[in-house]
Amino acid sequence: MQKKIISFKAVSVLTAAVLLFASCGRSAEEKAANQIIVFNYGDYIDRDILGQFEEETGIKVVYEEFLTPEAMYTKYKNGTVKYDLVCCSDYMVDKMIKDKEVKEIDYASMEHIGNIGDTYWKISESFDPGHKYTVPYFWGTVGILYNTTMMDKVPDSWNDLWDKQYKNNIIMQNSVRDSFVPPLVLDGCSINTKDEASLRKALDALEEQKDLVQSYLVDEVRDDMVNEQAAMAVIYSGEASLASEYNEDLEYIVPKEGTNMWMDSWIIPESGRNYNGAVKFLDFLCREDIAQKNFDYVYYSTPNEAVLDGIDEEEKEEDTAIFPEDDVLERCEMFTYLGPETEELYNRLWKELKVY
Repeated sequence: MQKKIISFKAVSVLTAAVLLFASCGRSAEEKAANQIIVFNYGDYIDRDILGQFEEETGIKVVYEEFLTPEAMYTKYKNGTVKYDLVCCSDYMVDKMIKDKEVKEIDYASMEHIGNIGDTYWKISESFDPGHKYTVPYFWGTVGILYNTTMMDKVPDSWNDLWDKQYKNNIIMQNSVRDSFVPPLVLDGCSINTKDEASLRKALDALEEQKDLVQSYLVDEVRDDMVNEQAAMAVIYSGEASLASEYNEDLEYIVPKEGTNMWMDSWIIPESGRNYNGAVKFLDFLCREDIAQKNFDYVYYSTPNEAVLDGIDEEEKEEDTAIFPEDDVLERCEMFTYLGPETEELYNRLWKELKVY
C-alpha cells in the first residue's frame, strides 16, 4: 500500500493570499457560496483531493492546519476566520457540541454517508449522542513507539517512560491531556478524572520524569523516531505505523495498563458561512475512492467500511497499530470534555510542568 512521504515540518499557515485574491471584486455572500474554509490537524489529508473537490464542484477550498485541539479552539474562538468545517478530537468536539457551537448535519443529503460503519457511530456516541453533529474521520490509540536496537527490553508498561537508563532518549507528547495519560493510568485513575488530588499526583510524576525527557513534541515525534533521535516516544498509532515503514527497527505497543482510544471527527461550526458546501465536502470525503486515497495518505484507522472491506486480512493482522485487536481496545478509554473548571486546572498544571 502506498504511503505518504514524511514531511519533516508540518505546515500550519492559512492561505491568506487565496482569501485576499478571492475577495477582490466579490461580495461576502458570493465568496461564501463559492468557497469553504477548512481547519484540520497538520498533514492530515491528501492535498490532492482538495483540488479534486474543487474541480468537481467549483467550490474553492481554503485550508488551514493546527497542532493541538487547544490551539484549534483558541484560533477558532478568536473569530477572525469563519470556518465552515473543523476536524478535531473527541473531547474538544464534545465541548463544542455542549457549548452549542456547531450545526446539525443533514445526513439525508449525503449519498455516501452509509460507508461509515455502525461500530464507529457507536464509538462517537460518547461525544455526539444521537448522531446529529459529527462525521467520523479517523481513529486510533496512544501508545509507545520504540527502537528495538536502542532498548534491551520491550516497553510494555507506561512505567518504562520513567526508566533512568533511557535518560534523554524519551519523547513525550507536547499535548496536555495526552501527556497526563501515562501517570493517571499507572495510578489507577480514569483519564477523565476531575479529582484535583489525582491530577496533582500525576503532575508530580511528570515533574519527576522531566529530567529524563529529551523533548516534548507533536508532529515531529514520528520524524525523530525514524531518524533514531530517541529510544522511545509517546505517539499516536497512525504516526507509529507510518514511522515503522521508514525504519524497520521501530515497533509500536499499547501498554498493558491501558490507554486512550481517540476519534477525530468533522463538525460544522455555527459561524460558518457555507453550510451546503461543507456538507458536500463531507459527503465527498465519505466516497469510497476519495476515502481510499485519503487512507493511503494519512494511514490512520478509518471508519469507512467500503475501504476496510478492500483490505486483506493478512495486512490487518500484520499492522496491529492501525488494526488493533479486541483485547487492546478493551483496555482503552476515550477522552470526554471535563468542563471549564477542570480544563483550567489542566492548563495550570501543564504550565507548571513546562516551567518547572
